[in-house]
Amino acid sequence: MSKIKPSKGAPYARIMGVGGYRPTRVVPNEVILETIDSSDEWIRSRSGIATRHWASDEETVSMMSVEAAGKAIADAGIDPDQIGGVIVSTVSHFKQTPAVATDIAHRVGAGKPAAFDISAGCAGFGYGLTLAKGMIVEGSAEYVLVIGVERLSDLTDLEDRATAFLFGDGAGAVVVGPAQEPAIGPTVWGSEGDKSETIKQTVAWNDFHIGDVSNLPLNERGKVKFPAITQEGQAVFRWAVFEMAKVAQQALEAAGISPEDLDVFIPHQANMRIIDSMVKTLKLPDHVTVARDVETTGNTSAASIPLAMERLLATGQAKSGDTALIIGFGAGLVYAATVVTLP
Repeated sequence: MSKIKPSKGAPYARIMGVGGYRPTRVVPNEVILETIDSSDEWIRSRSGIATRHWASDEETVSMMSVEAAGKAIADAGIDPDQIGGVIVSTVSHFKQTPAVATDIAHRVGAGKPAAFDISAGCAGFGYGLTLAKGMIVEGSAEYVLVIGVERLSDLTDLEDRATAFLFGDGAGAVVVGPAQEPAIGPTVWGSEGDKSETIKQTVAWNDFHIGDVSNLPLNERGKVKFPAITQEGQAVFRWAVFEMAKVAQQALEAAGISPEDLDVFIPHQANMRIIDSMVKTLKLPDHVTVARDVETTGNTSAASIPLAMERLLATGQAKSGDTALIIGFGAGLVYAATVVTLP
């Protein structure tokens, strides 16, 4: 018989507050067209993107996260020193160690929480939310700060016609805390590693570091290109539309609700065509509000779902207590979907 005492966590967990940060610089498609042979009409028709935000030198991963986190903490109505965990999902913090979560925890005044980074691409927010829920129910933290943050402009090849227009920068954060009734449903998550080549970094950091540039890609000026994100657009599109609609349906079933019970749908803001196709495949009713933040924010990977959530609530398109389906999917290929009650 085990001598370990049972955990004394909360019965359930919920999102208590949300915050976002978008860099001040707004970049229209015309800027992207300076380096690729395309048109504004083509970019809009392929992705739905008209503008995106790019960070300045001062708008670091840490700075953007602190700004978003501060808003989420205030929205939740708690003191920073009550936070027992900080989870940051990002692929664009270039220091291998220490985790940027530790710096963010210190800068928001969180005391001595558990703090760590995760790398789950565009599904990272869903992964972090699931881990936070587990920490609260298990009892190792009362409140957990979950942040999705990216500076994808640092990983964008502006000469790549297939991806140059896609990516933006920003940070989204939520505070997850205890609840007396279910407010974050079961997570349907997973990976398909056999498709890992469809979204990837062009060059490994160690290859870039070694100094032998003979096998590294060069730009039009003959200089070695900085590592960037590349993808097989059609393969990713088909996977997202058909396979992720199935995952979204599984998340609804796991939460015990139907599309008619939904108020809001917040998919990863990858591409407007993907979003519209998923809405059609899921047969969402007309009353369901659909996040389409991608038009003015671009694809911000792990930050896209909390940023879209924050905007919907701030503009009144969604309200506190609404039932929302969220789903993230991306490099790995990885995915995570769940149903939540909005803060």
